[in-house]
Amino acid sequence: MKKTDNDLKILRHSAAHLVAHAVLELYPDTKLTIGPATEEGFFYDFLPKQTFKEEDLPKIEERMLEIANRNYPITHREISKEEARKLYHNNPFKLELIDGIEGDTVGLSCQGDFCDLCRGGHVESTGQLKHVKLLAVAGSYWRADRTKQALQRIIGTAFFTEKELNDFLTQREEAAKYDHRKIGKQLDLFSFHEEGPGFPFFHPRGKKVLNILVNYMRHLHDKYNYQEVSTPTMLSDELWKRSGHYAHYKNNMYFCTIDERNFAIKPMNCPGSILIYKSRPRSYRELPLKLAEFGHVHRHELSGVLHGLLRVRAFTQDDAHIYCTVNQIEQEVTTLIKIIKDLLKVFGFDNIQIALSTRPENAMGSQELWNTATAALSDALKNAKCEFTIAEGEGAFYGPKIEFVIQDSMGRSWTCGTIQVDFMNPENFDLTYTSSAGTKERPVMIHQAIYGSLERFFAILLEHFKGQLPFWLSPTQIRILTISDSQNEYAKKIEAILKENGLRVEIDDSSDQINSKIKNAQLEKIPWMIVLGQKEADAQTVSVRYLDGKQKMGIKIEELVDQANKLKVF
Repeated sequence: MKKTDNDLKILRHSAAHLVAHAVLELYPDTKLTIGPATEEGFFYDFLPKQTFKEEDLPKIEERMLEIANRNYPITHREISKEEARKLYHNNPFKLELIDGIEGDTVGLSCQGDFCDLCRGGHVESTGQLKHVKLLAVAGSYWRADRTKQALQRIIGTAFFTEKELNDFLTQREEAAKYDHRKIGKQLDLFSFHEEGPGFPFFHPRGKKVLNILVNYMRHLHDKYNYQEVSTPTMLSDELWKRSGHYAHYKNNMYFCTIDERNFAIKPMNCPGSILIYKSRPRSYRELPLKLAEFGHVHRHELSGVLHGLLRVRAFTQDDAHIYCTVNQIEQEVTTLIKIIKDLLKVFGFDNIQIALSTRPENAMGSQELWNTATAALSDALKNAKCEFTIAEGEGAFYGPKIEFVIQDSMGRSWTCGTIQVDFMNPENFDLTYTSSAGTKERPVMIHQAIYGSLERFFAILLEHFKGQLPFWLSPTQIRILTISDSQNEYAKKIEAILKENGLRVEIDDSSDQINSKIKNAQLEKIPWMIVLGQKEADAQTVSVRYLDGKQKMGIKIEELVDQANKLKVF
């Protein structure tokens, strides 16, 4: 029987209990908190008497396997809150969890003499948990709140078979070799500094790549009739309370007070776009109105989860908000699906999985509105002939969404591209348009982010291409290498012609030997190297050496330009 994603989630949740069991046997004074399954495995947060170190992981992992071999049945039952409080009378974390659970009972999962608070969802016995691996120790905070107790997190993964585990670990080793942070340093693209933890500094070459990504998106915006806007970085906290972000997201926001008024640095761009829509009366003739923004947003992420460009505290979203009628939703979403699929194909992502995320527990708005929005997204996917799965309860608090998950060259999955239908914010902000009948009607808002975050997409591309970006995306496409100083004038002539044709080119006219120049260009992942000697200067041709080692001699400059133009994407 084929194992599903939910089966894997259950296995990994069970493995989180297993690591807690092992830790308590080895370190009985440790206090347990929570341990969920994650996309790649699981974690459990602890308050230990003594700090866990990386070298402790093999010992903990060995005890986990011992417990697995004991093959304890895993049972689940409901107990009264009074009984639970007695059980966890010396654990303030568990007591807080018990108080926060609705009803008079809580769930308890047990294996051997180990029990933990739990809603349920486990494998039948610990004997099914033999393919586990502990990966790291990290810092965390209780309830992900930096003002609360600092904790330690043990991170691991689990699979059904040894082969699946070994494949994952091999993939992880491969990914470590091409970590975008290493590539970023090697290619002088970006850096991070203690003066701004979690805030990336983009160097000239890295900024050039970001600008190319932006310009390509602007090309698509022009093609599909989007209009670009820009909104302030800081807005009154009253705006965020009205949008619902304050209630759902305040722990991840930055605040300040100016002239006795409270402001927040924007974690999202939506409310600013809404204020532009509200700035004057709107007619049905303007709809769909597509407002795009490359908005720089800030979110407070815990230091323990920061990870290069993949998890930062400030990033740029390629946001767009489409204001339309209910009848226009399906067509707009259908067009968006095409845009996203076409864009991802340009970057070589052909293996795309699509999920439709439905109403979460903390949703705003009526079930009827959610049903209408979810049906519109579902119908658009069906019309676009897309296969998709349902992610129950994974929608945003203000509406359902479509997520596009890509697979990179190392077999890893990344969520890139989201479409969300929002009935809530038009209601919260009293957005209207005048219909053809002259009545005031409520528009629908469609949120889209195709790259998602420019920074994160950049990191994914660096690892997907292993640092060797496609010709059209490379910050330097061509480097001219002279064999001796006597070719410098000819090199400048070639450089001028290439730049006139919109190519990103530079000259290495240093005193280094040609072999050294070639080696430097290869290390910097320059796609094309033009080698100029006296023979090329006399014949007014060039010799080209490509990054894959292939070479072409005696090429006319016009032929080279034509070859480069064929590689343009926009």
